[in-house]
Amino acid sequence: MQSGKVNLDRFDSAILAVLGQDGRIPVTELAKRIGLSKSPTQARLRRLEESGVIQGYRAMLDPIRLGLDHVAFVEVRLDDTREAALRKFNAAVLKVPEIEQAHMIASHFDYLLKVRTRDMSAYRQFLGETISALPHVSNTSTYVAMEVVKGTMLTDGT
Repeated sequence: MQSGKVNLDRFDSAILAVLGQDGRIPVTELAKRIGLSKSPTQARLRRLEESGVIQGYRAMLDPIRLGLDHVAFVEVRLDDTREAALRKFNAAVLKVPEIEQAHMIASHFDYLLKVRTRDMSAYRQFLGETISALPHVSNTSTYVAMEVVKGTMLTDGT
C-alpha cells in the first residue's frame, strides 16, 4: 500500500460512497449509479484499489449474533516505549483476534485497545491471560461499553 493522500474527484467519491453501502454491487450497476460507463468506472475502481484507497472487501459480521456481546476499551501503559519494545508489542497485538482495534495514543497511557469477547467472565480471563502477557505491558485500565451509539466506517470518501 502506498502512503500519501490521493486526490479524488466527484466520480471517485461517488464510487466510494456507493461501495461503502454495498461492496458487492456489480460494476455495471455502480457505473449507472455514478453516471459513467462501465469501462471508465472499472478503470477508476482499479486505480482506487492500486493506490490503497480501497484496501479490500469483506463481509460485515454481526458480533452480537455471533455471541460476542462484550466490548471493552483498554488503556495500556508499557514499561518501555523505545522503538524495539513498541515493535514487539505491535507484533504481538496483531496476532490476537479478540483485539479488534489497537491505537498508539499520545496521552498518559500508550495504547487504546478495543476488545470483543463473549461476556465479562471471558473478558476477565482474556485480560489476565492475554493482555497482561503482551510484551512490556505494565498496567491497564478497562472501560466497558454499554451501547454502540455509532459504529460505522468511512464510506463517503471524505
